[in-house]
Amino acid sequence: MNDTCARTKAAAETIAIDDLPVCYFELDTEGRIVCANRHGCMQNCGDEGCLTGKTPWDNLAPREAEAQRREYLELMRSGHEPPVIRRSLYTGRAGFRSHEIHRSLMHDSHGHVVGIRAVVFDVTELEVAHQEAHQARQWLESILDSVAEAIIVTDALGFVRSANRAAEDMFGWKAGELVGQIIEKKIPLLLYSNTGRWELSFQMALCGPAKGIATVLDRERNAMRVEVSASPIIDKENGCTTGVVSVWRRLDEKS
Repeated sequence: MNDTCARTKAAAETIAIDDLPVCYFELDTEGRIVCANRHGCMQNCGDEGCLTGKTPWDNLAPREAEAQRREYLELMRSGHEPPVIRRSLYTGRAGFRSHEIHRSLMHDSHGHVVGIRAVVFDVTELEVAHQEAHQARQWLESILDSVAEAIIVTDALGFVRSANRAAEDMFGWKAGELVGQIIEKKIPLLLYSNTGRWELSFQMALCGPAKGIATVLDRERNAMRVEVSASPIIDKENGCTTGVVSVWRRLDEKS
């Protein structure tokens, strides 16, 4: 490739990197920024070229900055491809935000490591959504555990999605042992008699609420008679049935 072609290719690559909707940086072996695309500059200081010569740890507390600098220098010495990391980084416009950083080593024509290139994704909203979903799930699990009756939730195919503490006590299975398993495999259904228009089975409530008396096996393969009340779980947005919630009550042998 002649010099003109090489310069044309390099210019095209620079334009493409500059137009990326994410932050792109190149750092030398000491961790100094030698290249930052337009998005990276605008996100961090608002001026093109303002990051050149700086390091990613300039705005960190001294102890944390020193730890990250040592980690970077060790990475340069090792020559190993760096893993994806998450960092809380300061941006000029929005303060500290969570970022996922994808990195790769840069080499010269002789194969020597000359720095790192990094693409940075702002995952603040994703992380907040994940935390909110986790908190919502914990809240729901706390509510279910406070109910005295045994409750098991399955998806539309019969895979257990959730089981409360009362269900653990009734059947002898821990929730973690039930979740992800076909309910019939863990709680075999031996006999049943229906009290409504639906045949009693583990998918009985896909078409509508159902109730009946069943004989099932617990973890120790002991038979027990239970009353089961089940209802479909309907997605409010599309009206589709996504699963079944069932309430189980153990019956006295004389009932």
